Amino acid sequence: MILGMTSFTFIHVLISLVGIVTGLVVAWGLLTSRGLAAWTAIFLATTVATSVTGFLFPFNGFTPAIGFGILSLAILAPAIYALYGRHLDGIWRPVYVVGAVTALYLNVFVLIVQLFLKVPALNALAPTQGEPPFQIAQGAALLLFVAIGFLSLRTFHPPVATPA
Repeated sequence: MILGMTSFTFIHVLISLVGIVTGLVVAWGLLTSRGLAAWTAIFLATTVATSVTGFLFPFNGFTPAIGFGILSLAILAPAIYALYGRHLDGIWRPVYVVGAVTALYLNVFVLIVQLFLKVPALNALAPTQGEPPFQIAQGAALLLFVAIGFLSLRTFHPPVATPA
């Protein structure tokens, strides 16, 4: 047990947190029209790993966590293809931007859920996650990521590599 978690849960949480932190750096890169290749690779790899490791937890039937994992992977697949397969050419630039920002938002959404479940002070404010503090936190996150996505679509125009 590490910090009250199994080793597997600790690794899953660590991967998730690395994905969120690197995703925030990537979002900054989108807003400032910088590709940040290494940060992006780490963000995409850890975000995929977060979803994949999430499927390895024991479960009985379909849960919201499984749905988020499926949705995240479905969003990441075209984003990764847009970046590495199509090199952000044409329509693939917005496919990547929307996919990257949405995948990061989904990770932050889950982080907020987990914080309200696991942090006693937050759990006391919203024990069922239907109370205003939880709704305000999730609403603020959604508005923030909609703004990041919209602005990134306008600002992220990396140079397109020309074939040799």
